[in-house]
Amino acid sequence: MPKMIVSIDGVVIKEVQLTKDRTTLGRRPYNDIVIDNLAVSGEHAVLQMSGNEVYLEDLNSTNGTYVNGKAVKKQLLQNNDTVEIGKYKIKYLNEAAGPSFEKTMIIKAGAVLPPVAPVSAGAGAAPNGAAHGDMGILPVKATIKVLSGAAAGREVPLVKVVTTIGKPGVAVAAITRRPQGFVVAHVEGGNKPTLNGAAIGAEPVTLKNGDMLELAGTQMQFVQA
Repeated sequence: MPKMIVSIDGVVIKEVQLTKDRTTLGRRPYNDIVIDNLAVSGEHAVLQMSGNEVYLEDLNSTNGTYVNGKAVKKQLLQNNDTVEIGKYKIKYLNEAAGPSFEKTMIIKAGAVLPPVAPVSAGAGAAPNGAAHGDMGILPVKATIKVLSGAAAGREVPLVKVVTTIGKPGVAVAAITRRPQGFVVAHVEGGNKPTLNGAAIGAEPVTLKNGDMLELAGTQMQFVQA
C-alpha cells in the first residue's frame, strides 16, 4: 500500500496510507493530508492513485510543489521520491513496487529502456512477461514499435498493467492494459503526444492495432497480436 511520510527538519510528524483514488493535500482542515503552515496553500496538491501508480499534481499553489528538488505540475511518483512543500518533506513509499522497480520507459538520444516484468496486485510476476491472475486481464500480446530515430526498429512489449513512455518534462503518456484492450492517456509535459495525428488529452483513448503514436518527436506504432 503506497504511503506518504510527512516530516519537518528531519522529524516525522505524520504517516498517511494512500487508500483512495484521490487524496488532497493542503492547509485547510477538509484536506485528507492537512499541513497547517502558511507556506502551504489551502488546496495545495492532489495525489491520484491508478492501480499501483500514484500521480502528484500541483493545484496552482502559491509556493509550488517540488519532487526531489524539481518544481512539478504533474508527475508520476517513484518509490522513495521526496515531495517538498515549503519546509516540509514528504517521503513517498510504495513497497509493492520495490526500490528497483522502474515505471518509466524513456526515449531520448535513440535509447529505449524496456519495461521490467509486470507486477500485479496479489500476484507474482511471471519471468516471460505473462501476468498470472492479473485482475482478469486478457492474455493479449501488444508491443510499441519505434519507427524513428536511432532506436528505429526496436520493439517494447507492453507487459505491465501501466507502462509510461516518453520524455519527462516534454511529453509523457501512459498506456494502460485493460480487460477489453489497451488505452493511452497524456500524463505530463507541455507537448501533448499525438495518436494518428490528433493530440491526446488526459482522458484515455482506446488503442487499435496499427495506431501511430508520436511523443517528443519520436514516432511509434502500437502493434497488437
